[in-house]
Order: sequence, then C-alpha cells, then structure tokens
Amino acid sequence: MLIAIAGKKTDTENYVRYVSDAGHTPLVTLNPGDITGCDALLLPGGGDITPAFFGEKNHGSRCIDTELDILQLQALELCLRNRKPVLGICKGMQLINVGLGGTVIQDMPTAELHKYKDGDQYHVTVIDPCSWLHTLYGGSLTVNSAHHQSVGRLGDGLTAVQYCPQDGCPEAFVHKSLPILGVQWHPERLTGTAIRPSGGKVLSYFVSLIPSSRQ
Repeated sequence: MLIAIAGKKTDTENYVRYVSDAGHTPLVTLNPGDITGCDALLLPGGGDITPAFFGEKNHGSRCIDTELDILQLQALELCLRNRKPVLGICKGMQLINVGLGGTVIQDMPTAELHKYKDGDQYHVTVIDPCSWLHTLYGGSLTVNSAHHQSVGRLGDGLTAVQYCPQDGCPEAFVHKSLPILGVQWHPERLTGTAIRPSGGKVLSYFVSLIPSSRQ
C-alpha cells in the first residue's frame, strides 16, 4: 500500500519508519496530486493548530505553522471527498476534528498528565466495548502521551471510543460512515513490550479499511 504522510520530511521520520516497517510504502508529501495517487493518508503529530481555524483566538497554543495547517487540511478534504482512509495521530487527530467542524482545548487543565517530559508519559485508558479499538486491545490500554491540547467539541460524524479515565480526555475516535480514525497517543512509538502492546495493530487495522480492489 502507498500511504501518504502529510508533513515535512524533517519532522516525520518516526511515521515513515512506522509505515515501512509494516511492509507498506510511505510518501511524505503536501502535494495534492501525490495524495490523490495514494491509497490512504496519515496525518502526523506536530505543533498546535492555528486557533482561527476553529473560531478562537490564541489561548495557549504554541509551535504554530499556519501554512502547514492549511496544506494538511486540504489533504484531509481531498481524502474526505474521495472517501480515502485517513488516520490522524496526536495533532493529526485534532486536525481531523477541526476539519469536520470541531474544536480544540488549547491548554488542558490536566496537561501535566499528558504533556511530553523528557519523553512520552504513559497512562491507562478505557476503550468502548463496541469500537474498532476494542477488537485490537480489549477494554483497557496503557498509551503514551506527548500533548498539552485535546479534542474539544467533536466534529460532524465523529464518535469518541477511548478516554483517559482521570480527566475524560478523548484518546481515539472514529467517523460514523467514513474510513476515518484518530488517536491522541503515538502508536508509531509503541514498539511492544511485555506490559505495553505494539502500536502496529492500529496501522494494520487502518490498512484493512482500504478497498480490497486496491490492496
């Protein structure tokens, strides 16, 4: 499978490795023509989204790249129109939410539970028993966090399927009718240990959403 990664080559090495290690072909690009020719789109993590794109002034957002946001939102819109599968990771999940009319909590009151501190933080989450994520990991999963923002009001068609029980932070969602997934954590950095399962299951499930005629 040819999977577009909508970002800059200097910022997406982990995602390239994540895709290639699973036996698929990554293409880091922000060119709409390239994305049209790919089987699916991965929206990676990164800085914060320009608050104006969800109707707010800056109340704690940082490391903003408005030009990148525009290009990533255009990539998302292209895939929505063509019903291509999209996976959003961390910022990518928030970007999907914004692209579908949702909002972002710009600086979580409980950010200390989730933000990067000389490495990822880890915490337990609960998973909806009727969700795609439950079929992969069961009802509980320890995930890695590196964010101070979270999804606020959910965008059109999105349903949250995983939460942090400590503060209710949405950790994953799915679209009700389109092949759209988002996770707030970083499966590309979960390599799998005795106590922490591999994040590769997320990518495998995502690839399964690609129409069989293209697999």
